[in-house]
Formats: sequence, structure tokens, C-alpha cells
Amino acid sequence: MNRLSAAAKSFNKVTHVIFDLDGLLLDTETIYTEATNNVVQHYGKTYTWEIKSQIMGLTGEEAAKHIVKLLDLPITWEEYYRLAHEQYKLLMPRAKFMPGAENLIKHLHRSKIPMAVATSSTKESADLKIAKYKDIFSLFNHMVMGGSDPDVKHGKPSPEIFLVCASRFEDSPAPEKCLVFEDAPNGVTAAKCAGMQCVMVPDNHITADQTSHATVVVKSLKDVKLEQFGLPSLK
Repeated sequence: MNRLSAAAKSFNKVTHVIFDLDGLLLDTETIYTEATNNVVQHYGKTYTWEIKSQIMGLTGEEAAKHIVKLLDLPITWEEYYRLAHEQYKLLMPRAKFMPGAENLIKHLHRSKIPMAVATSSTKESADLKIAKYKDIFSLFNHMVMGGSDPDVKHGKPSPEIFLVCASRFEDSPAPEKCLVFEDAPNGVTAAKCAGMQCVMVPDNHITADQTSHATVVVKSLKDVKLEQFGLPSLK
């Protein structure tokens, strides 16, 4: 509590908000784990949290290469990628909003705060996840899908995706005017390297030292204090 109180003195006012997608707005991380294990168990392997924590935030291709290498799978990363996507198509339509996400999006929209999504997913993958919620996602100014966007050459923890995302707002705000919401350490690192403040909503498996570089850490999006960053208070 003291750490957050002290940090509050140095918070900068922001004008724009950027959200991650997986595990932050939509509860897809459990689905990713299930889908990955459905593939790797055929080779006698298990997709553990230790491995997952190393690839969160990476693009699909980068993640596939890491999984094949870390689990020593007897297939190419391209073959793994194909098998995994077959599983995603089956399971991703089950994805639901994380606690507080829908309310926060609607609140920022009503308050006329420009907001966007910066996800490491491909457009195909992101479209699959948000298909049931097009009305909510239509409230965003834009979405950057790092896995297939030609302007995003490197996945998180590179700051590239957040800088590209900021540049696509109509008024192209400076990085320090953007507030990022993330759930993964790689994503937080990317936001900080981009020169942006970052609110982290970590998975329960994430250790305290993996959250230390976030501007603020909260248990859920329902607990966000927007007024700390000069934004309209969440009702």
C-alpha cells in the first residue's frame, strides 16, 4: 500500500488508453493452455506455467518456435502452429470478458477517452476471439494485431506494438500521454520501454518480482483508479 501511495505522486496525466487483449480483456489464457496441451500431449509433453510465462506477449510464430524448442517437440514450428490453430478455432469462441473489462470499456467510451487494443494475435485469431462481442469492440478507435500487422516487426517485450498503436490515433499522442493495461510481464516491459505508464492485472501465477516494473498493480480491472492518471473516475 505504501509503495502505491508513494508512486501516485509521480503519476502523469494521460489522454489515451491502450489495452492488451488476451488475459486482460478476454479470458483466453486458460483456453490457450488447454489448446496447447491438446497438441503437445500427443508427444508426451506438458505445457507448464514455467514455459507459458516465458512466451506470454509473443506473436503466434514466435511463441510456436519457443514452444517447439522448450518442449523439444519432434515437429517443426510450422506444423505445431497449424495444429494449435485448429484447436484455437474450436475453443476460442468460449472466451468471456475478464471481470470489470466490459464496464471499463463502456465507461471510457462514454467519457470520450480515445482507446485502442494492441494484441500480439494475428487478425484472424483476434477476429475469432471477439466475434461474439463486436458491439463492444466497435467502441475502440482501432486495433493493432501484431501477429499480422506489417508495421510490427517484433513482439513484446519490444515496445514497437505500443508505439505503432499510439501513432494510429487521430492526434498521434506522445507515448507519455498513453496509459497501457497489461497482464503479462513481457507486455509491461514493452509498455515501459515505449515510455508509457502501465497498469498491470497479473495472473495469479505471476510472482511479485515479475510485477515490480508496472506503474500500478491491481487484482482486477474493477479495482482501477483512473483518477490517478487524470481520467474520469470509474463508477
